[in-house]
Amino acid sequence: MARVKIIAKILYYISRVLALGYCCIVLYAIGCLVTHTNTQPYGEGKYLHILYPFTSTPFLNIDNNLTYILLDFLLPLSLYTIFFWLAAGIFKVFYLPKLFSTENIARLRRFYLFNLFVPGIAALFSRLFTEVESVVWGLIVVHFFLGIFTYFLATIFKQGLRLQNEQDLFI
Repeated sequence: MARVKIIAKILYYISRVLALGYCCIVLYAIGCLVTHTNTQPYGEGKYLHILYPFTSTPFLNIDNNLTYILLDFLLPLSLYTIFFWLAAGIFKVFYLPKLFSTENIARLRRFYLFNLFVPGIAALFSRLFTEVESVVWGLIVVHFFLGIFTYFLATIFKQGLRLQNEQDLFI
């Protein structure tokens, strides 16, 4: 179990760094787009570079169109920010001293509900305004299966908590 705790702690920190990285990118992009700083149109204004801070080097290349910016750029980046933040919570479950707890079950529940519903709902909403590429539907299926697997884990944890509480009554 010690190896699992070490791996879980490493993955926890990696996931938190990824979540914070995505969050910083989203906030930086929103700041640049709202203030029109560190942006540079190209392709006769059809596209937009978001530049690295304090440079003239392109960091992100996006379509210069509000629908694209909101639904195909900011929405997926924001959702992956949330995904990695919740994933970090899942890894935290496996390095905490007490495995079966209501707090850990809540972490699992948040993760499986997010993965089961949010990607599909976001894609269906986006589909009303823009074309959703086939690779996105594949990612939705992957997230759905990840949600189902996490649901199974949460159910096992509920059973473990129930057995743990019953055992506490007999001691």
